[in-house]
Amino acid sequence: MDAIDLLETIEEDTGPDPQWSVLWLHGLGADGHDFAPIVPELVRRDWPAVRFVFPHAPVRVVTINAGMRMRAWYDIRDLSFAANADRADAAGMAASIAQVGALLDREHARGVPASRTFLAGFSQGGAVTLAAGLRRGEPLAGLIALSAYLPMTQQAATAAVHEAATSQPLFMAHGTQDPVVPFTAGEQSAQLLQHLGFNVDWHGYPMPHAVSPEEIRDLGDWMGRLFSKRVSSAND
Repeated sequence: MDAIDLLETIEEDTGPDPQWSVLWLHGLGADGHDFAPIVPELVRRDWPAVRFVFPHAPVRVVTINAGMRMRAWYDIRDLSFAANADRADAAGMAASIAQVGALLDREHARGVPASRTFLAGFSQGGAVTLAAGLRRGEPLAGLIALSAYLPMTQQAATAAVHEAATSQPLFMAHGTQDPVVPFTAGEQSAQLLQHLGFNVDWHGYPMPHAVSPEEIRDLGDWMGRLFSKRVSSAND
């Protein structure tokens, strides 16, 4: 962790002394401010105090955007979602997974262990969430991937998955009219992750590359069940 520079973040606590955290990764070209407004829409009154952490991705060249520099978790070199496409920059992906790991370690150092931390992401941020979650030897409270895809082949995913990772609950949601990350790409990723052993809660919504109120409601319901389950287990 000491060798990795921590990313700048925006943070919002829903109550004093939060014992839970949500690390939320934005999409291509956005920044940590992008999903901060979702907090009051998502959070329920009966939830425990939660620290939401919204990091800014590094600025890098993005090939598909004419080589422009922007905030991105990795370079996207090909528009195709075909299995043999050279789409995701492996080195950039590995660096982002390490940076996400450093932020998760920081949460642990602040008193919130992995078992009470969610990793969430939208679009490219969701792709990093899935790639990082696949490799977790220390399971998180849950993984959330919105309008995203697993940026690797079935063979690579099978080789990379950690046996402990599949215990992490996974919420995936996608717009059926998404012109950026096709619905089929998200659906096939969900099916692959199920095949690898993940318990995937999959949802489709009639929307483009976006987030809908129905999606936020369903995500809140899912997170609420996990909070309740953890509290019930602690009281047994």
